[in-house]
Amino acid sequence: MFSIYILTYNEELDIAACIESAMLSDDIIVVDSCSRDRTVEIAAQYPVRVIEHPFESHGKQRTWMLENIPAKYDWAYILEADERMTPELFQECCQMVQQSESVGYYVAERVMFMDRWIKHSTQFPRYQLRLLELGKVWFTDYGHTEREVCEGSTGFLQATYPHYTCGKGMSRWIEKHNRYSTDEAQETLRQLQSGQVRWRDLWFGKTEVERRHALKDLSLRLPLRPLIRWFYMYFILGGWRDGEAGFAWCTLQGFYEYLIVLKVKELKRQQQTPMTPTPHSSTVPKPMPPKPIQQTADQTFAR
Repeated sequence: MFSIYILTYNEELDIAACIESAMLSDDIIVVDSCSRDRTVEIAAQYPVRVIEHPFESHGKQRTWMLENIPAKYDWAYILEADERMTPELFQECCQMVQQSESVGYYVAERVMFMDRWIKHSTQFPRYQLRLLELGKVWFTDYGHTEREVCEGSTGFLQATYPHYTCGKGMSRWIEKHNRYSTDEAQETLRQLQSGQVRWRDLWFGKTEVERRHALKDLSLRLPLRPLIRWFYMYFILGGWRDGEAGFAWCTLQGFYEYLIVLKVKELKRQQQTPMTPTPHSSTVPKPMPPKPIQQTADQTFAR
């Protein structure tokens, strides 16, 4: 058996279904980033622990959670509110916990969008580290997401999980990715100024995760990134095979990439704009005192 952490923020539409899918475990911990909707109220109706902690970043929230919230078991699975645990995935996780020499396992997501699995244009199988041994795995920030730091070897699971990326509506998706693009722009600028492309991992990376990270670092340096990403996803990866939903998904990802590009340019302009010097106090003209009001006798008696 293993514990399950569920990360939430304003997830009143998803939290019930997420918890119910996770109740295969008898130790479920909801870590809420101070939601302003009914997330905590709904979660409290289930036999789970609910802990609130202010959100700083994805990496810091995960690391704080792992270091400060005690779990019942030595292993834990990280689940987000718009994702679901499946019986097949749960059984495979139980098997790995009992026999594993690794400290963490990657699991592939199935992106669900417009009531369809977007299999091709999402680079499936695209892995995230979800099952981990407590005390052996931490997280650092990278753009709007996080990257794992593992003290030991890792492996990959065969079972997958559904990820309902737009379950709360298109407006919520756009609002969320507007925030994400700001973090991605800051990370992009940092990478352009001090990072580098890991060419060896790009061509000879041992895992999909290593190759994907290297490809991400390369893509930050390409001209016409939004158009290249759309073309790559729709034609090279085969997004056209995902029908109307695939076309919409690729177009939204190209739009998201364009937001990042525009915000990177904005950050560069802000860095290049010299600060306006503050005038010395001795050079600031002092305000003239107001002139006294001349009152006539009629005005005085009128009061």
